[in-house]
Amino acid sequence: MTDTAPLSVSDLHVSLGGREVVRGVSLTVAPAEFAVLLGSNGSGKTTLMRAAMGVIPATSGEIRLFGTPLRRFRQHQRIGYVPQRSTAAAGVPSTVHEVVMSGRLSRRPFAGLASREDKAAVAEALALVDLAAYARTPASELSGGQQQRVMIARGLASRPDLLVMDEPTAGVDARSQVALADLFARLLGEGRTIFMVAHELGPFEPLIDRAVVLREGRVAYDGPCSGGNLAEESEPHNQHHPHLTVPQPHVGIEESGAWPA
Repeated sequence: MTDTAPLSVSDLHVSLGGREVVRGVSLTVAPAEFAVLLGSNGSGKTTLMRAAMGVIPATSGEIRLFGTPLRRFRQHQRIGYVPQRSTAAAGVPSTVHEVVMSGRLSRRPFAGLASREDKAAVAEALALVDLAAYARTPASELSGGQQQRVMIARGLASRPDLLVMDEPTAGVDARSQVALADLFARLLGEGRTIFMVAHELGPFEPLIDRAVVLREGRVAYDGPCSGGNLAEESEPHNQHHPHLTVPQPHVGIEESGAWPA
């Protein structure tokens, strides 16, 4: 890893459907930093993250990944991207192992059989999220929380330096969030960087170096998690999400251990 900032955006503007959603945002995520992006619905959090990952185009401004302009960045294996809960792990015949293996594609210059290193990386990623026992299980048979962990494992499969996640705890119960916080602590201890959109800080708060709050597409707060300014700027966000303190139940395969279903 280098000391170059894993992610930086400067004066970023993004429009969707003719409406400007992100308005002049500038921020930098430093190496080995855990930065979290907060804000109410419609504040531009997901749009900002998707633009930073090149999923949608920016109207203007600059995006750099590890010091390289986004348009010229080719080291995709250095980034593990976990979008908002998708159907990628559900409704398809793929096994958990196959879904996670797809996260190794950025490490493989040619299509073909998985290498020994690929298989080892997938096994490692599944172990990190405590799903090794479900490697051969169809992903569609897992609970919602388990499917979310499959997607996190997929993001980890390339052994990235930067892990980018959009609301990875949505619908994940409190005990699973604690286990996820333990995983993040290990990754940060290895010098990896985490940039995450979140509904709440929860068990992650002790690990978080910096919180950025968006309001109407602009940065309303950028600083430490503690302090009145963050609470004040996050208040509308919490009001828009009354479900934050009420874990949502899931149905699916029963499991034991640190990661409940």
